[in-house]
Amino acid sequence: MKKPGRLLTAMVTPFDERGEVDYEQTKKLAVALLDSGSDGVVVAGTTGESATVTWDEEQRLFADVKAAIGTRGTLVAGTGSNSTAEAVEATRNAERIGVDACLLVVPYYNKPTQDGLYQHFKAIAGSTSLPCILYNVPSRTVTNLAADTVIRLSQIDNIIGVKEASGNLEQIATIISGARDGFLVWSGNDADTLPILALGGYGVISVASHLVGKQIKDMIDCAVKGETGKAAAIHRRLLPLFNAMFVVSNPIPVKYALNQVGFRAGKPRLPLVEADEKSAAVIKNTLKKYQIDLPV
Repeated sequence: MKKPGRLLTAMVTPFDERGEVDYEQTKKLAVALLDSGSDGVVVAGTTGESATVTWDEEQRLFADVKAAIGTRGTLVAGTGSNSTAEAVEATRNAERIGVDACLLVVPYYNKPTQDGLYQHFKAIAGSTSLPCILYNVPSRTVTNLAADTVIRLSQIDNIIGVKEASGNLEQIATIISGARDGFLVWSGNDADTLPILALGGYGVISVASHLVGKQIKDMIDCAVKGETGKAAAIHRRLLPLFNAMFVVSNPIPVKYALNQVGFRAGKPRLPLVEADEKSAAVIKNTLKKYQIDLPV
């Protein structure tokens, strides 16, 4: 099973002036991200506004992005749901389309037990031959996917890793220590990437890589090669940008930033709105300090 890559971009979904998915811009963005350091893209995840993108739109997004990038990079499809049956159906559909892996978010709203989480992810993984990446983001789902549950799930062959956005480094260290050999841990927060790499993590599923992908790639490469001083210097330099991308709810800041640097991404869909004046000023002032890697 081919590894999906250390730097995956959690890609925005561009919308046009009517609020419809702009598939041409989506394809352009996917290619541009690979050209600026990403090993692959995650489509229809949190940053892709999966909560307000329809199933039909998602399936076309998966197909169009796959057609655009081919085998150049990894296409990870966000097929998770708080309904196990829906997640199974979405994952099977994505597999038929030809995606390379799926990202499965912890069920939101239901507040399942840890055994419920185990059974949920086991059922999805058992329904597909795709590599499955778990996604723990308790700030959005309320429920935390505990380290013991991840370790247990890591014994399932096609559950290959976890995107960890809990911010809990102790929990992440426990997963890295206890999971089966070859199980991969991606940071789910840009600001946590270097600390997680230092613990033995694999990479990041990034938001800021829309803008500074080559620089994040350089940081990861330095960390992997043991050039910790260089990696730390890049991390410190990029930290203000990482923070600016979360000054309000993701993907509001990164969509605003993309529009500012010349890549038309459109507005978020309601109930998300454009960046307010104060947040916009923070983002604009921060962008001035950085070289943008995305070709626009």
